[in-house]
Amino acid sequence: MEWVYLACAIPLEIASTLALRVAAAGRPRWYAGVVLGYVASFALLSLALHEGLGIGVAYGIWTAVGVALTAVLSHRLFAEPLTRTMLLGIALIAAGVVLLETGHG
Repeated sequence: MEWVYLACAIPLEIASTLALRVAAAGRPRWYAGVVLGYVASFALLSLALHEGLGIGVAYGIWTAVGVALTAVLSHRLFAEPLTRTMLLGIALIAAGVVLLETGHG
């Protein structure tokens, strides 16, 4: 069940971060969604931890997937840059997550 909680926390964190970008661009009503999304995401992350997922693995995956997908989606939605160097960074993040997970057992 801990993986289900984590899998639900990640898209909420990403959506909240993207909503923050919209709110910061002059649509302050979006701040409510930002706050609610982050609170829900942290609550789900804490449930994943409560169910036994290690903090290093859970937080590593949560942040890494969040950073990578937020960068890709912000490129698509807001025309923000996504350079080769940034893509290399995303690949390194993915490699780090794999190493965290394989080193867990």
